Amino acid sequence: MRKLELHWQILIGMLCGLLFGFVMTYVDWGRSFVQDWINPFGTIFVKLLKLIAIPLILASLVKGISDLKDISRFRNIGLRTIGIYIVTTIIAITIGLVLVNILQPGEGISEDTITRLTETYASDSGVTSKIEEASRQKDSGPLQFLEDMVPDNAFNALANNSLMLQVIFFTIFLGISMLLIGEKRAKPLKKFFDALNDVVLKMVDLIMLSAPYAVFALLANVVVSSGDPDLLVALLKYAGVVVVGLFLMIVFYCFIVAIYTKKNPFWFLKEISPAQLLAFSTSSSAATLPVTMERVEEHIGVDKEVSSFVLPVGATINMDGTSLYQGVAAVFIAQALDFDLSLGAQLTIVLTALLASIGSAAVPGAGMVMLVIVLESIGFPADKLAIGLALIFAVDRPLDMCRTIVNVTGDATVSMVVAKSVGKLGEPHVEEWDDFYEETKRPKNK
Repeated sequence: MRKLELHWQILIGMLCGLLFGFVMTYVDWGRSFVQDWINPFGTIFVKLLKLIAIPLILASLVKGISDLKDISRFRNIGLRTIGIYIVTTIIAITIGLVLVNILQPGEGISEDTITRLTETYASDSGVTSKIEEASRQKDSGPLQFLEDMVPDNAFNALANNSLMLQVIFFTIFLGISMLLIGEKRAKPLKKFFDALNDVVLKMVDLIMLSAPYAVFALLANVVVSSGDPDLLVALLKYAGVVVVGLFLMIVFYCFIVAIYTKKNPFWFLKEISPAQLLAFSTSSSAATLPVTMERVEEHIGVDKEVSSFVLPVGATINMDGTSLYQGVAAVFIAQALDFDLSLGAQLTIVLTALLASIGSAAVPGAGMVMLVIVLESIGFPADKLAIGLALIFAVDRPLDMCRTIVNVTGDATVSMVVAKSVGKLGEPHVEEWDDFYEETKRPKNK
């Protein structure tokens, strides 16, 4: 019997989780049961992915750089990566602004709905914490993001998943230094990182064995933790605009894959789908990074020297889905609260959302922090910020799940484009978790 492919296993787990979660909402003890006995398995899975994220970046990026014979190739990869990420982010924001101006979802929100949303969420700790975090980021200097990239203690950076840019900076610095001391002197350290990379990728394979069960737990918890269904329905038009925009971004990525890399876009979506489904379940491109790297390298054929740089950088600074959401959410809030937006203000949204995405953490909820920064950049009244966030807070988590899919798909697309441009897009080479299992068995006594 043929084994069911991983993306189908994960999809079945997601659907079962959604169904189980809905059933539990109709049981008095259902919510506490899911949160106490089901959700911990999803949390453990996400922790395992985060556990190996930094070791994977460290090993993979050092291996990728140290495999280069010409250091100028790394510069070419870096410049192309940053440039393409900026272009795709601008396209994403533009798509969002065009849709929200044409469909005007904010015009259909009644005063009663605004009042209910404000009463329910304006004083919520989640809303107030996002405003406070945005204020801290806004008060920093214009070059603060450059300061934040450089660690003053490598071990502190390696011990904190939220300091991904610092890890990337240290790893690139280490890899380039290994190149500059020559192949012979760097050989012992290179062999260590090559072996570490193989081990961590095997850990990814082992963790993914539990993925269908983990997404069941994660989705069940999302359903039982959802807010007032009536308020969710009231925001359906706004959520629909965001989802349509995100879908158009996926179409745009498929177009790029078909035209530039000459690959079948449906094949591309099939191979990257496990990472997309995990992105949906975890709402974190950083947590999904180990799976994204494994799928792009082994199942799509992007060379490690490209993927090891493009994907970690993308998980940190490439937020196409989140940036599109910024544009839609900012204009939606302005429409609902009768705040006039000029063309200049909407151009400011494009620029601010682009800059905010670079410094945004690849974790759930970071999009709302970015949104506060965007709203403040267009002169939105400070006393109405909490009301504005309250308007969209009810549907933020499901939309966060959707936009993380776009973030991860964008990372994979750019890695293919960069790999194709430097001649590093080859044939897939899939490894299974038990490829070397026979070697670990004791030989039978003769």
